[in-house]
Amino acid sequence: MSATAEGCADPIQAPGTDEREWRAWDGWDRMPECPLPTRGRVVVVAAHPDDEVLGVGGTLARLAAAGVALTVVSVTDGEGSHPGSTRVTPDRLAELRAGELRAALAELGAEKAEVVRLRLPDTGVARHEDRLVDELAALLPDAALCLAPWTRDVHGDHEAAGRAALAATRAASVPCRLYPVWLWHWARPGDARVPWRRAARIVLPPGAQARKRAAVDRFVTQIRPLGDAPQDAAVLPPDEVAHHLRGWEVVFG
Repeated sequence: MSATAEGCADPIQAPGTDEREWRAWDGWDRMPECPLPTRGRVVVVAAHPDDEVLGVGGTLARLAAAGVALTVVSVTDGEGSHPGSTRVTPDRLAELRAGELRAALAELGAEKAEVVRLRLPDTGVARHEDRLVDELAALLPDAALCLAPWTRDVHGDHEAAGRAALAATRAASVPCRLYPVWLWHWARPGDARVPWRRAARIVLPPGAQARKRAAVDRFVTQIRPLGDAPQDAAVLPPDEVAHHLRGWEVVFG
């Protein structure tokens, strides 16, 4: 366990790694660049609305600018992000997050993306993994690439969504790349638990970086408090968001 996670049963609840440590790391230059399709369709799997933008939002901006068609799969609606909130019900939060995703895609220049809401239960994806494999398999024919959450992200929904995507893409013979979200919080540069040799970088030009920053800002229910009570606190405070606003994104092969 990294120093940031010591004393915490859940690494996501640990204090986290300062983004300055990540930016100063010399490991970035050792990662090869990940090639992206220039035509066809890419299927993007997200356990919750915002995962796809945090993990590969700049990549989506690049793909959209190149004319690549996008199918964005929201496995859950993210209705469980604020359990116990007295300000927003889970049903209302689901609709708010779906709207935030649409607004974020527009900021990325991907307003024409197809959005598929599977409505599996937030925090319960693993219980429906077989169904998810079938749902994704139906969306994969003729896809050039699938992007999905990393299977070791230390978040049960992310890991289950990634496993399902890997199973579906293997059956369909579609390439799959896995993007981390919480890795930057609980791991440290050079962390031995991370398969860095399988990592590749996707470089973001300034325009894609700006689009991603604007897209992240659309997820108001996640980056700002819903209210003053502890259960309404922001899920993604500024120090966490900072991990996702670099000039590159990382995927695992």
